[in-house]
Amino acid sequence: MKLNIKRILKISLPLLLGVFLVWYSLSQISIDELLGYVKKADYTWIILGMFLGLLSHLSRAYRWQFQLEPMGYKIRIANSVMAVFATYLINYTIPRAGEVARASILTNYEDVPFEKGFGTIVAERIADMIVMIGIISVTLFLQFDFIYGFLVEKFNPTKIIIGLFGLVFILLFFALFIKSSKSKIALRIKNFVNGLIEGALSIFKMKKKWAFIFHTLFIWGMYVLMFYVTSFSLDEIQNIPFTAILIGFIAASFSIAATNGGIGSYPEAIVLAFLLFNIPEDPSRAFGWIMWASQTLMIIILGGLSLIYLPIYNRSKQPRKV
Repeated sequence: MKLNIKRILKISLPLLLGVFLVWYSLSQISIDELLGYVKKADYTWIILGMFLGLLSHLSRAYRWQFQLEPMGYKIRIANSVMAVFATYLINYTIPRAGEVARASILTNYEDVPFEKGFGTIVAERIADMIVMIGIISVTLFLQFDFIYGFLVEKFNPTKIIIGLFGLVFILLFFALFIKSSKSKIALRIKNFVNGLIEGALSIFKMKKKWAFIFHTLFIWGMYVLMFYVTSFSLDEIQNIPFTAILIGFIAASFSIAATNGGIGSYPEAIVLAFLLFNIPEDPSRAFGWIMWASQTLMIIILGGLSLIYLPIYNRSKQPRKV
């Protein structure tokens, strides 16, 4: 009974939050005004952004082969591409269910054991997380003066220093507690951290590790570039600093985990990020919706076609039950 309630909450809470954020976002800007921004947008930049997003997804599908080859599996690139797009589409309905479906597709059509396929997906998520941490670190380093100035303007410098020392102390205390504790929660955290480290190190043991690293950097480079070029579609935000782009990209990326595919949360995360740079809310919100809608449209079309075409492409091979 408890498991059922937990499962229902995992599915319903992100969906309800998404619905609320859509309502909130549209309550802050009239539909007519939002459509006005959409109509006058330069679709050359939007289409270019979609193309860059497409390149990142294709690169992700190709990168997957580098992880499977050492285990003796050479999968067809078409199945890999369709599995990736199906993953994104399914995640719009049930968060993280797409990863399970992706591994199942390989099991059904390429005879890759589910646990091995799913293990490679976890490993690539670890690689993605490391790159994301790198982007955040580079942003903090490059824009230290801006971030420090913003904090000093908003908060007392003495309190900031005390807060930083306090945060370091709390983190050290937490790390020592986790290391010495034998509770279930502590063991889960230790296993998670050990898994991150092991997954990261496993990349360097890969036969084609440099190709894997190149594609990982390429994927995230396309993500950032996709976000950047789409910002040129609206005159009101064309001249914003690249710092705003990076911080907006980071905020938007995290928002995707909050709701199904970032619905509602994506544009509002961009608004909050851009407000740091005194960029007006209305064009920021419009850009957020344009950015989210263009990428979502691509996923719906290509993900839907992938789910339809997968059994047709593999019709000579009957799917087997997992």
